[in-house]
Amino acid sequence: MLAVHFGAGNIGRGFIGSLLSQSSYEVVFVDVNEEVVHLLNERKEYRVLIADESGKEEIIRNVSAVNSQTENDKVIHYLTEADLVTTAVGPNILPIISSTLAEGLRKRLSVNQKPLNIIACENMIGGTTFLKEKVFEKISDEEKSLFERNYGFLDCAVDRIVPNQKNSDPLAVTVEPFFEWVVEQKDVVGDMPNVRGMQLVDDLLPYIERKLFTVNTGHAMAAYLGYNKKLQTIKEAMDDKEIYFDVQQALNESGAVLVKRYGFNENEHKKYIEKIIHRFTNPSISDEIVRVARSPIRKVGANDRLMKPAKQYYELFNEVPAGLTKGIAALLLFDYQEDPEAIELQETIMKAGIEGALSQYAQLEKDHPLADAIIKYVEGLRETK
Repeated sequence: MLAVHFGAGNIGRGFIGSLLSQSSYEVVFVDVNEEVVHLLNERKEYRVLIADESGKEEIIRNVSAVNSQTENDKVIHYLTEADLVTTAVGPNILPIISSTLAEGLRKRLSVNQKPLNIIACENMIGGTTFLKEKVFEKISDEEKSLFERNYGFLDCAVDRIVPNQKNSDPLAVTVEPFFEWVVEQKDVVGDMPNVRGMQLVDDLLPYIERKLFTVNTGHAMAAYLGYNKKLQTIKEAMDDKEIYFDVQQALNESGAVLVKRYGFNENEHKKYIEKIIHRFTNPSISDEIVRVARSPIRKVGANDRLMKPAKQYYELFNEVPAGLTKGIAALLLFDYQEDPEAIELQETIMKAGIEGALSQYAQLEKDHPLADAIIKYVEGLRETK
């Protein structure tokens, strides 16, 4: 079986490519980095290092690569023969690769009638749908009906921390042991290829929200509360007993929302929370607080990781969620001078107050019970800063 994977960066090699190889696929990476392409073709393998106390090392074999800038014909050829196509290039690059993908899928129609599924494994909601839209901009109406019949564009949610790293070996990549790859199967064409670790579901939304309300919520809580205590890393924040308690409390609150809204099993979700907290305390992964905390205006948004579960908790249980509101308060105190959003946020608070900032950035009415609770937490946190 052949998998064509766009993106030979750390996530491509350390996450998606490694799982494909371990599922007995021949993996052809498509990338523009000539050094990486050359080394993959020379060695036909690379190392994946697991960032935990085990120090486990995996050898990923049966791999090669093509340069999409200089070997476009080869990319087209592989697309006509592929059993699965995946990407991990970053949301901004999807429109760029869509031209090559459209060309390859067009040629495939004339030489290979076997159905093909495409999965964009990007850190965005609806990544494959977005890629499909870009591909369909480049084909005729007649081709669109053929593409719909022959090609499945499957949205997914992916989760694995690949820390910032510098390795002497350009192909070696360090990843955390935990990973999640959830694929929505409603648009599958033909037989869905079996891939190790891939979870097929009928509806992706509950899993997207589960990640947002657990991984992203917990990460943000630790970052903003840690910054308020002048800590440097997420690990340092999680070693602080008060912050650990606050993160746990917030995830219990967001978890109650998930269980109520989507019917997740309560005990299973508690285990999921434990796994996520264990990830944050992994000493082998050092994530800087200012990196995780960046872009506070986006992260305090009504549909983002703190405000959305907080509002839903209040609506469902008619109770102010103490953990989440404390996290929002800590976010509002984030004043890192190298973050443009942090600077803007503090300027807005100076002019319009906490209530004004919450109204402007989080669409939270001034008379909402959450607003009053957040203001009280801000006052308390200011005293300890």
